Amino acid sequence: MKRTAFFILCLLTVFSVSSVAQNLRVRESLSMQSRILNQEVKFSVYLPENYFKNEVHYPVVYLLHGLGDNESSWLEYGRIAQYADLSVSSGEAIPMIFIMPQGFRTYYVNDYQGSFLYQDMFVKELVPHIDSLFRTIPEKRSRATLGYSMGGFGAIMLHLKHPDVFGTSVPLSMSVRTDQQYMTEEASGWDEQWGRLFGAPGLTGADRITEYYKNNSPYHVLPALSRNELNNLNIYMVNGDEEQTLCRSNEELHILMHRLGIPHEYRVIDGGHSFKVWWAALPNSLRFISDAFEGKIYRGDLKNTISASSIDDAQMLKVTIKDDNIIAFTPEDYLASDRKYPAIYFTGSFDSIQRATISAMVNSEIIANRICPMLLVFLPEMNAEKIMSLIPLLEDELRIRQGYRFRAIAGSDKSALQALELLVSELQFSSCYLSDVKISAEAVSGFITEQHREKLKRTTIFIDAADKSDFTETSGTMHMIMRDMEITHEYRLREGNGGFDRMMEGLKEALGVISTRFHR
Repeated sequence: MKRTAFFILCLLTVFSVSSVAQNLRVRESLSMQSRILNQEVKFSVYLPENYFKNEVHYPVVYLLHGLGDNESSWLEYGRIAQYADLSVSSGEAIPMIFIMPQGFRTYYVNDYQGSFLYQDMFVKELVPHIDSLFRTIPEKRSRATLGYSMGGFGAIMLHLKHPDVFGTSVPLSMSVRTDQQYMTEEASGWDEQWGRLFGAPGLTGADRITEYYKNNSPYHVLPALSRNELNNLNIYMVNGDEEQTLCRSNEELHILMHRLGIPHEYRVIDGGHSFKVWWAALPNSLRFISDAFEGKIYRGDLKNTISASSIDDAQMLKVTIKDDNIIAFTPEDYLASDRKYPAIYFTGSFDSIQRATISAMVNSEIIANRICPMLLVFLPEMNAEKIMSLIPLLEDELRIRQGYRFRAIAGSDKSALQALELLVSELQFSSCYLSDVKISAEAVSGFITEQHREKLKRTTIFIDAADKSDFTETSGTMHMIMRDMEITHEYRLREGNGGFDRMMEGLKEALGVISTRFHR
């Protein structure tokens, strides 16, 4: 009797565990036998919170991992379950299914020899298999690809090569090469990473540019598409400003798409080739994908709240130097002390409302102790030579600490060119904020030359740009040149066409960099 009871208990336990397993929202390392690859392919799954409580069908995001990672990486390192749940609970994204396939070292393409047809397996076997296992919406508008590094390459190429299957693509820190990079990359690394996939292993230079490579490079695929095909693309690209090789390749791909008039979103955020960047990119990426799934125009990126503490009239000083009237913002304790302060010099024309807006935001950051107390000096429109002659006088008049370490220069729009001119002058600055630099991309190399390299190395430069601006290429070109010259800088490419409100977003972030440099 006891044995029978124990046996029944064991059966109930097994049944219970099996039953629970069937209702798990997150399943790791499931497998599918691929006929095309003649082997097992693993994949992990994340299901929406109410998946087992209804009969709703859901859109699907295919999450692609980087080189050396696997089907578990998005769960373990990418924290996709947490980010997805938060996006849904906050109302920023609709519920969706996430599939994380094993990508091996394929870059999610078929190799040139036809020995490992991974992309064929993905499209012809994996996607139908997922549609058969889960309550998906089996149509292109309801499928997206999102990946980092190697997975970023896969995300965009699956979208470009199979737009009838995948309606949206989000490449993060896409591992891609320009033709020039591809031709000149060191042989051993190139053979292992690219030659084995696209052909010409052991070769160098232009011999590497095979037809098979061209058929699998966004640099060649995009220009060959018709206008109707280009207009049906839906791409949101993100890159970190501390990338090395991928700095140039992603930036130049954005510039190519900008010149071709290809609709896309492109952002550059703080960081290098790490999950720090990919975590930061996820909230807006999921928001973009969600809008695409619902057939909506993208709502735009989540906005950072800009707090502003009201300022007393006494905090805005007006001084006259050499017949020029200059307005300066001062911290709350300025009139109650005789100490000296560091200062940011703003070039260009700001009206009274704009000056008050900037000053209120800086005042708030000082009160919150996120930045050090500092002065803001709003310089009227004048040439660089005159500004250089005025700054020593302003330092005496306004109790500004002397020396380049305690000076920062800021320019926006057309005045950013003047800030650049001042940056390479003898009067140095420890940091520089440039917002939407309105000069041609070709003219940038005239301001950032080997002659100025050592001076620029003493300055931390914060380049802030808008991805839809006519001058987006200018800021991207500055970023690439500075990376090549190893000049310390930060680069952000944000949503929009420019303007004062967008400048305020960049300035808030730049203030932390400027404050750090004042106290370095």
